[in-house]
Amino acid sequence: MISQRMEKFLIGEEETLIQPASEVAVIDENHKLDHALLIMTNNRYSVVPVLDRDSHVKGLISLPIIIQAIMGMTDIHFEKLSDFQVKEVMTTDFPVVNEDFELEDVLQQLIHHAFLPVVNDEGVFQGIITRSKILKGTNQIVHNYEPTYIEPILELLKED
Repeated sequence: MISQRMEKFLIGEEETLIQPASEVAVIDENHKLDHALLIMTNNRYSVVPVLDRDSHVKGLISLPIIIQAIMGMTDIHFEKLSDFQVKEVMTTDFPVVNEDFELEDVLQQLIHHAFLPVVNDEGVFQGIITRSKILKGTNQIVHNYEPTYIEPILELLKED
């Protein structure tokens, strides 16, 4: 279990680890692959959450999944991008966390995934927790832990 003090230190000045849904590129499950590729390319993402019309997370779409869907035996058929809906090729095997997540669970999942979709109790998409946000907090801990916690204690001990 990760202590609340360490969790607070990891989060730093941020109020939460969750990047809000309004700041995340998402794709509708009914969109065609050409539209998905356009959104992903314009936002420079290689994996994006797929939502239904009610903002429930239904899957993830990635560049490799898109390429696999339009690949032939010897070449890639880009003209087939408009032949498939995202929901036909997306992956549905991925972790999701609730808003009241345990940090330890998130850390374990982020070992294998670049981000985790966050949903509320009704399963509505609330945003994502990214590996980069965790690494930013970890970097802060590595660089600030001693000056913030250890050095003041050592100074107090010197005074005695």
